[in-house]
Amino acid sequence: MARLAAASAASALLACDGTPVEPTTETRLALSQDSVVVGLYQWSPLTAAVRDAHGVIHYVPLRYASRDPGVATVDGNGMVTAMAVGATYVVASVASHPEVRDSVRVRVHADSCSGVRPDFGGPATAADRSLFAYDVKAPLNLQKTLESTINGVEVSAVSFSSPGGGPVTGVMWDPVGRAGLRPGMVLMHGLPGTARSMTGLAQSYAQRGAVVIAIDAPFSRRTGPPLTFTDQDRTEQIQVVVDLQRAVDVLRSRSNVDLDRIAYAGFSWGGATGALFVGIERRLRAAALVVGHGGQVSHATGPVGFKIIAHLPCARRVAWIRAMAPVEPIRFVGNANVPLLLQNGTMDEFIPTADAAELHAAAPQPSDVRWYSTPHGLNQQAVADRLKWLQERIGLDP
Repeated sequence: MARLAAASAASALLACDGTPVEPTTETRLALSQDSVVVGLYQWSPLTAAVRDAHGVIHYVPLRYASRDPGVATVDGNGMVTAMAVGATYVVASVASHPEVRDSVRVRVHADSCSGVRPDFGGPATAADRSLFAYDVKAPLNLQKTLESTINGVEVSAVSFSSPGGGPVTGVMWDPVGRAGLRPGMVLMHGLPGTARSMTGLAQSYAQRGAVVIAIDAPFSRRTGPPLTFTDQDRTEQIQVVVDLQRAVDVLRSRSNVDLDRIAYAGFSWGGATGALFVGIERRLRAAALVVGHGGQVSHATGPVGFKIIAHLPCARRVAWIRAMAPVEPIRFVGNANVPLLLQNGTMDEFIPTADAAELHAAAPQPSDVRWYSTPHGLNQQAVADRLKWLQERIGLDP
């Protein structure tokens, strides 16, 4: 069997230790590109061919490796993903004969279109907060359909009228066997998600005596992706906060809910949305913002999150940032009038610590900030800490 060797001297490449690979004229692996230029968080495929001394192509398994995965990564199929501005080499080799290889220089650039953090204009003003006003006396038109009873908790599908139009759908958990006035809780799910994503936590809170309502976000009540990167996202950002205020109205309409013991808990996107909600709603007793961040624009223009919008055409990207910036939650959280619990993970795969820390810094002081050495889902210690914190503030049963 002919010995496989490296490519010709003209295309000699750097080995992983930086030394040239000596070529021969027997069998060669060649990448079709001399170099790859790719935009930040964009993708580019590599094409490779293995030929013997007679020019015959051999289809053999290849391996790919990036010299600096912090700049660009490469998968087993040769797809290069740009991770940070800079330059590196991607090396391809024959799996059975790693000495047969070729490399290509990858340069990652940031385009000239705006992806820079906008000036949010400081804390939200009274005019900003007026965007979320609604007629509190408008009929709720609450519809409630009992689905099951679990450990003394009635679980019901609910709907009520949204000031933004159409019905708000959700789920209510009611500890009907408990005597006296009960605390109330409003829950908000993540993105993507629905009210039923909150079932486990909601049942737990209800078994500790709370009347709980979780609502579906506007994006969960329509077809299509949660974020459209159009003005619709701004409209739905405003609508969900008004819908959450209406959820408070629903709890306040219940004869078994103590009007002075209503709390909010939001998770991921619901945590970020909660940062806006607590700056608007004045009838809460406490709020837990769990694995949240400062908002979609803050996240998308932060140190990691730009990949969320990097694929957008320039004009659309700029228009989306301009539309969303005025309703960015980080502008509103400082207006909260209740104790806040902020929980985040130091190994969160979705919310960088820098994004979470920005929200923490913007929150009114003192707020209870707790970090956990966990990914996005946190852990049981975080659940226990939250239960204890809520018990102390709204009187959940032990």
